[in-house]
Amino acid sequence: MKVFEGNILTVNKDNDVARFLVEDGGRIVFVGKELPEKFTDVDRINLGNKALIPSFCDTHQHFASFSQFHAGLNVMECSTNKEILEGIKEFKGRCKEKIMIAFGASPYSVEEKRLVSREEIDSVCAEKPVFMVKYDGHACVVNSALLKLVDSKVKNLRGYHPDTGEMNQEAFFAVSDYITNSIQIPTLIKNMQRAVDYQASKGIGMIHTVSGVGFPLNMDITMEKLVAKGIQHGFQIRVFPQSLNVKVATSRNLPRIGGCFECALDGCFGSHDASMNEPYVDEIGGNGVLYYSDEKVIEFCKAANRAGLQIEMHAIGDKAFDQATRAIKAALDDFPRDDHRHGIIHDCLPTREGIAICKEYHIQLPMQIAFDNWKQEPPEYTESILGKERNSRLNPVRTFMEAGCIVSFGSDGPCTDPDPIVWLHKAVNHSNPSEAVSVQDALRMCTYNGYYTTFDEKERGSLEEGKIADMVILSENPYSVPADKLINLKVEKLFLGGKEYRPQAGSVAGTVLSGLFSNKKA
Repeated sequence: MKVFEGNILTVNKDNDVARFLVEDGGRIVFVGKELPEKFTDVDRINLGNKALIPSFCDTHQHFASFSQFHAGLNVMECSTNKEILEGIKEFKGRCKEKIMIAFGASPYSVEEKRLVSREEIDSVCAEKPVFMVKYDGHACVVNSALLKLVDSKVKNLRGYHPDTGEMNQEAFFAVSDYITNSIQIPTLIKNMQRAVDYQASKGIGMIHTVSGVGFPLNMDITMEKLVAKGIQHGFQIRVFPQSLNVKVATSRNLPRIGGCFECALDGCFGSHDASMNEPYVDEIGGNGVLYYSDEKVIEFCKAANRAGLQIEMHAIGDKAFDQATRAIKAALDDFPRDDHRHGIIHDCLPTREGIAICKEYHIQLPMQIAFDNWKQEPPEYTESILGKERNSRLNPVRTFMEAGCIVSFGSDGPCTDPDPIVWLHKAVNHSNPSEAVSVQDALRMCTYNGYYTTFDEKERGSLEEGKIADMVILSENPYSVPADKLINLKVEKLFLGGKEYRPQAGSVAGTVLSGLFSNKKA
């Protein structure tokens, strides 16, 4: 039993701030302003100026991909292509894998204002295949060694550019499938454990992962389920299979389906293929790419809804957002359900009509507020392709909230680093001040609303009596910190089930490997 004394930010329905919280056996047994006499002799943790909050929840990431890229070369902070090439050259000497994976290249955050090319990568690494993934996870650059391995699989696909080595759209997905098929299972398990430890260090107690990214027989879904079972310290993983085939979820007894890749309705702004109602305003123009017809998306949503599954669809452009809302509406008109919690991921550029449907049909919105004022896709770039008016409507957190929609935050990892302090800061300090929210509302979006998204709010997401003691100690009280200083908050400790999280040090591998051999359909 432990007593926490200090700033207890409950994130309950009234956003109460308590003085005391008592944990016993992994559960919260008391929260209040005055400590009952029966607890006065229990050891106390005095928070001082710090704060105790619920653990964070990342409501959208690609866990298998994040695990691999987290173990690879991250070039997001590079300011020139020369730096990227130097990083590849250095990483080559310590990379033990057959294919070198790098992530985070952006033409908008380097001086050259273009992606590094195939020939440039060849100049520093010609002998080992290199898979350089663009920051948005929708395109890549391959060197000649990798192009030689994949050329026959991609040369007839949309998005094939062998001259520069850039692959996007269908060609990118085909290259990604090849890469995932080449990864050894023990390596992936080890990288998944490291990724869990890393996210726990950020105060995250639960992730929602969208899975099914090219592994044979959707092995990543199986492994993520088994990793979730094998973790001893209470870290939670909820899996969404990225498939338009309902049986991929139902055959694995998963209650949800959706995500990106096969469930993506459009592309993204960085690759100029987010689907738009009005054309892009730059010299490239066009309306982006809508991957499926309304009929196909509606057919999928109806089947998934009738199967009792929770649906999530990827939509970035306004045309894709409208398609997602129409499809979910059609599914619920066909077979009404009171508490479905269907959602739309990203929601970067919604329309009034689509927001009205979200409100009426209770469609929840797992957003990526980290995209606001994002180094990899800066506002000057998005304004150059969208125009000033549309650019001002990106990532409208407050608009969604005032419409009565449930908003939660996720990283879209590996596209952005899973860091809830960044989400908190950006929601309160939105680049469009009219879309900023209070720190109390932002904290709810980082915690309770995330757990609500997958029906976990009865056990987690707020500090209330009877709930599991999943909690974070922050270095300061976010309710007292000046808005522009929120980014300086630090996660000092994560408690899951009342126990301080400690890195697992490879303890999960045996559980996962034995599970793979004993249950191929996990």
